[in-house]
Amino acid sequence: MPTTKVSDFSDLQDTFFSYVRDIKYATMITVDRRNRPRARVLLPVWEIVEGRPVGWLAAYKTPVKTAHLADNPHTTYSYWNPRQNTVHVDALSAWADDEASRRHAWDLYTRGGPPGVGYDPVHYWSGGPEDPEYHVIRIDPWRIQLVRGSDLRSTIWQPTPVTAN
Repeated sequence: MPTTKVSDFSDLQDTFFSYVRDIKYATMITVDRRNRPRARVLLPVWEIVEGRPVGWLAAYKTPVKTAHLADNPHTTYSYWNPRQNTVHVDALSAWADDEASRRHAWDLYTRGGPPGVGYDPVHYWSGGPEDPEYHVIRIDPWRIQLVRGSDLRSTIWQPTPVTAN
């Protein structure tokens, strides 16, 4: 089955949100200083900003995650369900420690991003978005691949690079 490539996220946005809504949890993969992968299962939330997907991940700022992202911000978030539908998000991920980002992510988790994906973060951070243990990672994808399990049809989104004048 040939792979379809698109540069406009709207061409696969509905399927992306459908798969994420169905699967919910993603495996986040980082690499350590010795280029060894590390995986953990987390629940990012997503929105569209200026036509592009942006993810947010509420997380504890562990020494391992912090060291990995400081050394190499390239990450992959992988979703899978038993019907073999998959989403692979290749991204740059960085801690977003400013108050506006922390509040924005908190609100997105509470209302769902997309609707049906999220939770009330107060169950983990009782102090609300100001809780000193609550941290946020911003996820900026540079490539997303969707694979439909029924026929292994693959669609890859990769935006057209912006060139400087």
